[in-house]
Amino acid sequence: MTAAPKHLSRATKAWWTDIVKSYDLEAWQLRTLLAACEAWDRGQEARKQIDADGLVQQDRFGQPKPHVLLAVERDCRIAYLRAVRELALEVDGPASAPVSARPPRIRAVK
Repeated sequence: MTAAPKHLSRATKAWWTDIVKSYDLEAWQLRTLLAACEAWDRGQEARKQIDADGLVQQDRFGQPKPHVLLAVERDCRIAYLRAVRELALEVDGPASAPVSARPPRIRAVK
């Protein structure tokens, strides 16, 4: 088993360990899992700061502006969800679906 990277939060390390124990992951999947973990942790850091500061801040002219970390939180959420989708882990565990089962691709609306 591959140990969880040390820079991850305690909760994310636990999730990493659970995934690595439950699935036989290849090297590229471990990197994708790491990307998901890092995106999750960074998004949570942004969320904590937003909670402390509020959703809206005043700019130098005293005008209300969305908190700059809202974009970081959004981008991290998207990165996390994409990485998890790429892993294509079955919801009910490794034995619930064939190995080739993959979620549908997200297509751009034209």
